[in-house]
Amino acid sequence: MTAIGADPPTGALALADLGRPHAEGGPRCSTGSVMHGESLAATASLGRRWLLVEVAGGWGWSAFLDSPALPRDTGRAIVRRAEAAGLRIAAIRKPGRARGAGRWRYAVVDTGPGSERVVWGEADSPDELVDVPLDGGAGTVSTEPLIAVCAHGRHDECCAVRGRRVAADLVERFPEQTWECSHIGGDRFAATMLLFPHGLNFGRVDHADAPAIVDAYLAGRIAPGHYRGRTAFGREVQAAQEAARTVLGDDRVDAYPPLSSGPAAGGRTRVELAAGSERVLVEVEETSTVPLFTTCAATRRVPNRGYRAVSVALRPA
Repeated sequence: MTAIGADPPTGALALADLGRPHAEGGPRCSTGSVMHGESLAATASLGRRWLLVEVAGGWGWSAFLDSPALPRDTGRAIVRRAEAAGLRIAAIRKPGRARGAGRWRYAVVDTGPGSERVVWGEADSPDELVDVPLDGGAGTVSTEPLIAVCAHGRHDECCAVRGRRVAADLVERFPEQTWECSHIGGDRFAATMLLFPHGLNFGRVDHADAPAIVDAYLAGRIAPGHYRGRTAFGREVQAAQEAARTVLGDDRVDAYPPLSSGPAAGGRTRVELAAGSERVLVEVEETSTVPLFTTCAATRRVPNRGYRAVSVALRPA
């Protein structure tokens, strides 16, 4: 199935030159999103495969280009190689900006249905990171989830204020699994969190019981209320799955896998999902929000594209 509406990944190189704090003042971007009632559904950051690289210490605007621990040319080479191979890339670090253990840890993650896994590796130096295997064929397959909370304050103030607090709460319950991560998209939904290997994306986690969201994931379920979608799927599919869960009530992580998607009348998209011996047919339409600041550094408000289901129907398989 082709993922409809899947935007290209936003890499670290593209983040290096984004704007300055907006001149109009007013509330932070995440507060504005809440005030205007913007839906979290079908807003997950997109990427089936990920490369997560431990960059200890402070991060600049781009964690790979402007961080003291990582030479700029090396960071650029790592990003370009990962993106050329179709991987979404993010920096990670332990909460509290720990200095690291002298070795460079990285994880290659596959979030695709049926192939979900996290493979950890280590390098002796930053230069070695340029040549690490990106197919997940080398390293150690993890039996534990990886919890990544965006705390990239130099990229967005909301991520610093909200994300670091959530990461600090989670590390008390899940000390080995919890990481802070660099920008993953959707700053206005801070605090944002990814649960790997399935790539489940959550937003406004500081308004939720973050450990309870992780507990549900460990039990094979998706906690409602703050779920943005799964990164392996395009946003029309995310919207269709959200509608199926709401109407039919199955909150298992692997429920309602997509079978197909295609055009429908009125410019809508028709998504077919599996549901045991039945099929769920969902029609999804594109929406637009009121103009919002998408980051705290934005200089103008813009409308944001969204998706919502307009019909849900069951039929025999």
